Amino acid sequence: MKTKFLRPMNSPAQNLPRRRWLKAVSGTALGAGLVSASRASAADSADIYKVKNGRIQQSVVPWCFKPMPIAELAGHAARLGLKSVELTTPENFAMLKQHGLICAITGSHGFAKGFAHTEEHEECLKTLRKRIDATAAAGFPSVITFSGFRRGISDEQGMKNMVDGLKKITGYAEQKKVTVCLEMLNSKVAVEMKGHPDYFCDDIERSVEICRRVGSPRVKVLFDIYHVQIMHGDVISRLKQHKDWIGHIHTAGVPGRNEIDDTQELNYPAIMRAIVDLGYRGYVGQEFIPVRDKVASLSQSVRLCDV
Repeated sequence: MKTKFLRPMNSPAQNLPRRRWLKAVSGTALGAGLVSASRASAADSADIYKVKNGRIQQSVVPWCFKPMPIAELAGHAARLGLKSVELTTPENFAMLKQHGLICAITGSHGFAKGFAHTEEHEECLKTLRKRIDATAAAGFPSVITFSGFRRGISDEQGMKNMVDGLKKITGYAEQKKVTVCLEMLNSKVAVEMKGHPDYFCDDIERSVEICRRVGSPRVKVLFDIYHVQIMHGDVISRLKQHKDWIGHIHTAGVPGRNEIDDTQELNYPAIMRAIVDLGYRGYVGQEFIPVRDKVASLSQSVRLCDV
């Protein structure tokens, strides 16, 4: 007995010529892919916070977002509504301006050398003059400076050296209308870029007193909230106490120098509200080291500081 093999009933796809069927299938897949990509893009955009209040002029520091190129970071900063990408050098100024950004504080001679030792003055002054020139030409406000390391020097001798050295740049900074900001750094944490053991200006009161002795409106302190919290605590009181001598502010979470969210001990929205209440009109630079997605963490930090 012969077995009959029944042909299956034709499906709609079988009624189509092969080329037309493949085109229909690929078109459907492509359409689904485009819809999926569109939804992902919309979701990404929804996750990115855009500055709304703007009472804090926010900036971001590039070194903690490495290996992200500075041009990419500038694009994210502009999309988030930041005003600045800072602690960079003049070769990046034109690119920042293309994004509608400034460099709120220009990099200079680095923290390993500074004004605590007279033998380092000449090198630091030479770099500062060049950076002040470029910063003034770009119409930007500030340049950073440092004390360098103690290396056995006493408080009083180090302070005298600091004042004598900074006075040599004061007139030039005043002429160019650029503020030189002396950064205080913590000396407690012995982890690279999270602390700087033996740094001379590891005390906010000492740093402010140096600026007072220099006696110029163009020499102020860079109040780094992370470093002040580690060395002293009582951040809001110290902001109020030293408000007339603060030329720039930095953020980061404590402990760890990571995100400024609820994983750390500082209440950044409260600190930012205090800064607004003080009448501070300078810049606040985000200088935390992300341990999660860099852009998402920056977006979250911008939101927390946009009080």
